[in-house]
Amino acid sequence: MANANFVDHVRIFCSSGNGGRGSTHFRREKYIQKGGPDGGDGGKGGDIVFVGNSQMWTLLHLRYTRHLNAGHGESGSKQRSTGANGKDVFIEVPLGTIARNAETGDIMGEITEHGQSVVLLKGGRGGLGNDHFKTSVNQAPKYAQPGDPGLEAAIVFELKILADVGLVGFPNAGKSTLLSVVSAAKPEIADYPFTTLSPNLGIVSYRDKRSFVMADIPGIIEGASEGKGLGIRFLRHIERNSMLLFMIPADADDIKKQYDVLLNELKRYKPELLDKIRILAITKSDMLDAGLMDEIRPSLPDLPYVFISSVTNMNLDKLKDMIWLGLNAQ
Repeated sequence: MANANFVDHVRIFCSSGNGGRGSTHFRREKYIQKGGPDGGDGGKGGDIVFVGNSQMWTLLHLRYTRHLNAGHGESGSKQRSTGANGKDVFIEVPLGTIARNAETGDIMGEITEHGQSVVLLKGGRGGLGNDHFKTSVNQAPKYAQPGDPGLEAAIVFELKILADVGLVGFPNAGKSTLLSVVSAAKPEIADYPFTTLSPNLGIVSYRDKRSFVMADIPGIIEGASEGKGLGIRFLRHIERNSMLLFMIPADADDIKKQYDVLLNELKRYKPELLDKIRILAITKSDMLDAGLMDEIRPSLPDLPYVFISSVTNMNLDKLKDMIWLGLNAQ
């Protein structure tokens, strides 16, 4: 997925359709000059609906959409004919998309499954025709209901990537390299900060034709929860990961300190993130011998860990075993 094509936040002004007006028609035929009321009801206004599509990974297709308007219901007509309903507007989005009212910040709906649909703005109800208002004392009502107006709102669509495993680490921790080795994803890789400017997804093959989804989240720096570096723009993508794989290079000055900084940024952004399963991968471990690994072990944080190298494939199968067991732990 090219960085330029990854869009995870769009704002669209949406309006549902107005309901159609009820009819005030009276029955008129050759031998019936003064028939009773037979005005039909107005049609319902169209809804604004968003729908999940598992084949989408980005909101790119909505980038240049500024307004979306559902169709208005048509007026009722003679012979109690109901007007046509207004055309609904369906907005296809990737799984993990949230719709939020831009003014209030309230969540209007979220999509997590393929084909799931949520009505964001309901169309106006069609007005009743004069046939409904006939009574014993008023058998020729000359009025009908107008249709109800539709709703309108500025809506923010916000994508939070759905993945089994989220890679968490500072820039140049080796996250993109790992993803490129264990999956078919081809993220940009280079030796400078913030090479990854958008999340990358990869499907990791496991034993017996099983698989899990891994997300490379752009590097976090100290102060990211306050907007430093790439700020909180990508922290939200970690929210929907079942497991967090912390990645710290073997040549770091203090592995535990780096882990604590990363953990603190997640905690300050959203404390619930600390409830997720966590694993530590010490990357670039091909530069270590057995003696150096033994020296490092006592100072590591208290969580499952593994020494890996994406260049030499060192312990990558062991890492996948740990991930699979963690994801399927009861």
